[in-house]
Amino acid sequence: MGSGYLIIAGAIMLFSWLVSSKLKSKFELYSKLQLRNGMSGAEIAEKMLADNGITDVRVISTPGQLTDHYNPSDKTVNLSEAVYNHRNAAAAAVAAHECGHAVQHSVGYQWLAMRSTLVPIVNVASNFMQWILLAGILMIQIFPPLLLIGIVLFAVTTLFSIITLPVEYDASNRALAWLENKHMLTQEEQAGAKDALKWAARTYLVAALGSIATLLYYISIYAGSNNRRD
Repeated sequence: MGSGYLIIAGAIMLFSWLVSSKLKSKFELYSKLQLRNGMSGAEIAEKMLADNGITDVRVISTPGQLTDHYNPSDKTVNLSEAVYNHRNAAAAAVAAHECGHAVQHSVGYQWLAMRSTLVPIVNVASNFMQWILLAGILMIQIFPPLLLIGIVLFAVTTLFSIITLPVEYDASNRALAWLENKHMLTQEEQAGAKDALKWAARTYLVAALGSIATLLYYISIYAGSNNRRD
């Protein structure tokens, strides 16, 4: 590996660790900020869905931590146990954010549709690309097209990471706008929810930047091998 790539990779790993640590501390902080309205994450989610006229989406509890997600295939808002049952600013932020994805699905938000289309392709690519990339690098002088195949597969996952950015930021914007317009939170609680979602979004940004940097690294290897052959 080139020293330039190692420096970039190290910087991204450090930035990722810092963002993850900050996110964890923010959620711990805002988990202690109890909602004055006394609503749980599940109740927040159900009200946001109802206020947006969505009646065919279920809010369910899912085991684990940071397992919150919206599943467009079965139309369920899946909230981790801490979010589903708790009544704090962090739980309200996460619950509303996941419902933001349900609203995106309901209105046909194009970036969500694009991401959903890529999911099965990304699942297949993720299963094979690391092995193909490794074999492609080892066999670069013998069979260069193998590395190119790996690069194409990696490019698909990178595209997925890039498309995820507007999807996540838009879901947060929808969540925060609803929380504010419906006066669901106090001013302090709203500020906490906004801060928590801001740091959550940054984890996706770091992931996208890391994926782009890695893709460029593999492309540089392939281009370099072509130059040497020429």
